[in-house]
Amino acid sequence: MGGEAKPGTGRGIKSWAQRHLNAGFAAGFLLVLLTYLVVSQQFAVTAPNAVATKGSRIADKKQVIGGAGDAEVEKKREQEWQPKTAAEELDKKDASGAVPTEESPKRDDADPKPLETDKVVCNTDGPVSETCDLDGDVRVNGSALSVTFVPSSPSERREWRIRPYSRRTMTGVDRVTVTRLGSPQDPAAAAAAPCAVTHDLPAVLFALGGLTGNYWHDFSDVLVPLFAASRRYGGEVLFLVSNIQPWWLGKYEAVVRRLSRYDAVDLDRDKQMRCFRHLTVGLRLHKELSIVPELAPGGHRLTMADFTAFLRETYELPRATPLSLRQFPDRKPRLLLIHRAHYRRFENVPEIRKAAEAAGFEVTVASPRADAPLEETARAVNSHDVLLGVHGAGLTNAVFLPPGSVVIQVVPYGKLERMARTDFGEPVADMGLRYLEYSVAAEESTLLGMLGPDHPVIKDPEAVHRSGWDKVAEYYLGKQDVRIDVNRFAPTLAQAIDHLRQR
Repeated sequence: MGGEAKPGTGRGIKSWAQRHLNAGFAAGFLLVLLTYLVVSQQFAVTAPNAVATKGSRIADKKQVIGGAGDAEVEKKREQEWQPKTAAEELDKKDASGAVPTEESPKRDDADPKPLETDKVVCNTDGPVSETCDLDGDVRVNGSALSVTFVPSSPSERREWRIRPYSRRTMTGVDRVTVTRLGSPQDPAAAAAAPCAVTHDLPAVLFALGGLTGNYWHDFSDVLVPLFAASRRYGGEVLFLVSNIQPWWLGKYEAVVRRLSRYDAVDLDRDKQMRCFRHLTVGLRLHKELSIVPELAPGGHRLTMADFTAFLRETYELPRATPLSLRQFPDRKPRLLLIHRAHYRRFENVPEIRKAAEAAGFEVTVASPRADAPLEETARAVNSHDVLLGVHGAGLTNAVFLPPGSVVIQVVPYGKLERMARTDFGEPVADMGLRYLEYSVAAEESTLLGMLGPDHPVIKDPEAVHRSGWDKVAEYYLGKQDVRIDVNRFAPTLAQAIDHLRQR
């Protein structure tokens, strides 16, 4: 029958199979042996304890920070406003302060190779900020506010106390102790708790509190330095936050979420020992409300224009250029006049509005609201071509203007031009905007009627500055409103129109 085997056929098949099986065993043995030799050689090259590595390098370098204000000014800057209430607490937070569903996972593309060199670079001598960058075996004890670095080879034991807020003089923000042990066999390393979580992600450790709650400081002290520190990671970075302010993370959630895909860790409540291969402690303030490209980490040379472009992408703002009067001479550019609700107010808003309309603008008058959703504010500002306001936090909204737009800063009476240019003039230019400045004369200040022409505050502002920041803040920033002379102000409005005509 068709399925019946012929005599002798079964033995031939068995013999063929046996021969090929023996050959297969031999080939398999040779392949295993070859693999072992290759892997052994590779391990001998890459294993951290197989080849002596250089010791940890310590560099205490002074920062080069442009445009930094006087230390006393930085310490005592008055707040423009405080938020009415704290935002909702972050959802799903466990007792450790972290959100378990957002624990940094191991990524398939994570580099499994160990770092070739340990590195600790701490700067505690900068004029504004103090920071540490650590590469290697980094262990973070959040509730103790301590960071321990275990070197792979013997080195000098060192300890730094870092205030992780961008202004090193800020009170009310606890310091973090950063310790580099002397060797892997240091008794402190053996006594330390084992890693509860080992992260493949880098991390940035920073503090809130301080002057947060002031709109300008929210950007200058935190958002801009955080962007400079973390943008290079493309969202694959974990934020460890001390003195956490849930309302702050809620208000700026869209920005923070684009910088990190993971929920921030409430460091003060975090009882786990977290281990990293790279950690940055503290935020570096390059200059007020701006970025110095040469100081951006990782050689990325970020700019303030990169930050404002990032904001436009984050909030999906529609305009990337202002109105061009050269292309559309019959259209009116839009001017947003910021009308403060308290000190440093415009006392003659209707007159200023008429003057701007006579110059050719369509005018919107708006008062800053601390509780306004940031996306709403961003879209409103982005729809305008010119931003006008007295020196104050409301001018921070320039970050949402289309590049090429105009910012007009009205500087109150009292020799405040230097501070005004540091806080807004230079940053606005770094954003790619046209900056115009109008300085209030004594006759335009309410201080003249309040104090009289012979009072030192009117007669000798320089002497008031020499007496200290308290008097400057009390009078020139805290008790002064302005009544603009619209005839004197008209050339400034004309300059803004001319700029848009040239585009």
